[in-house]
Amino acid sequence: MTSTYNFSAGPSVLPVDVLKQAQEEMLNWQNSGMSVMEMSHRGAEFMSIAKNLHQDLRELMNIPDNYKILFLQGGATAQFSFIPANILAGKTKACYINTGAWSEKAIKSAKPYCDVIISASSENNKHTAIPDRSEWQLDEQAAYLHYTPNETIHGVEFAGVPDVGDLPLVADMSSNILSKEIDVSQFGLIYAGSQKNMGPTGATIVIVRDDLLGHAQVGLPDIFNYEKQAAQDSMLNTPATYNWYLVGLVLQWLKAQGGIAAMEEINKRKAAALYTAIDQSSLYSNPVAKADRSRMNVPFILANKDLDATFLKVAKIQGFLSLKGHRSVGGMRASIYNAMPESGVSALIQFMAEFERTH
Repeated sequence: MTSTYNFSAGPSVLPVDVLKQAQEEMLNWQNSGMSVMEMSHRGAEFMSIAKNLHQDLRELMNIPDNYKILFLQGGATAQFSFIPANILAGKTKACYINTGAWSEKAIKSAKPYCDVIISASSENNKHTAIPDRSEWQLDEQAAYLHYTPNETIHGVEFAGVPDVGDLPLVADMSSNILSKEIDVSQFGLIYAGSQKNMGPTGATIVIVRDDLLGHAQVGLPDIFNYEKQAAQDSMLNTPATYNWYLVGLVLQWLKAQGGIAAMEEINKRKAAALYTAIDQSSLYSNPVAKADRSRMNVPFILANKDLDATFLKVAKIQGFLSLKGHRSVGGMRASIYNAMPESGVSALIQFMAEFERTH
């Protein structure tokens, strides 16, 4: 039982079992005489870690054989630029859906590489609802369509995978990867930073369909070239070895919980309980359309803004950490990723009710 609960949006909470295993193996990984941090990335010990990492992710997500798995650096932010640099395949246009701050960053980064078509945007409702699919304007000549399934800052999430016809679908799943079952074959490319649902910061996962490889723009350095990285098992340079190891531990932990299907049911219960508590309150409210609410990031506003500082102060004293909302939207935000136990959400709900009673 923990005395604190960390609701940070990222870097975020990690499973206690993972931290304990990493602690136990810190100085001597499986009697190798070395810490993982000291191992050669070409040595037999680390190569076994890398092999299991790839196998476990492919198994958990049921990734088809015609997809490559890359473990890169630079976070999802780097991929905002590397995606168009790698998969435009001679085309000059790409479609983007704008549903929040991370969509906007992806759009800005893609503009130097192609003509960005905003196929739909939720700017008019301050990113509190996803544009209806019937309103999207797609260009069949575009190289791909990019969207952000879960917006960490605004707390909106697509309930399902959008149908975009023959356009390769590109998804930034940084904040909801592994939180629910998906059909990878519906996507051309999936990418995610590791620091929200997969481990600590430092590893970036790219899952890319084979036919999208081999189209990098002329002059793109090999280190940023997906095809070159795939050919070298993401080891064109020395990878972030300890981060790979920790992501691998998280994947093993997830398998022990029953896999993604079991975790999805837990995530549904956590989110439903917290949203119900907010909706039934006279002090707290959530601005997002109910059909588009995120299971991972739950923003909420206090009716009396003057209580914000007091709420955060008392919450920290009582062990509820990192509840302050993003500076661009204010209010509060509870990020309840896979590693946040149901007991943590229940404890937060009890604290919120008591704070409302006394204030």
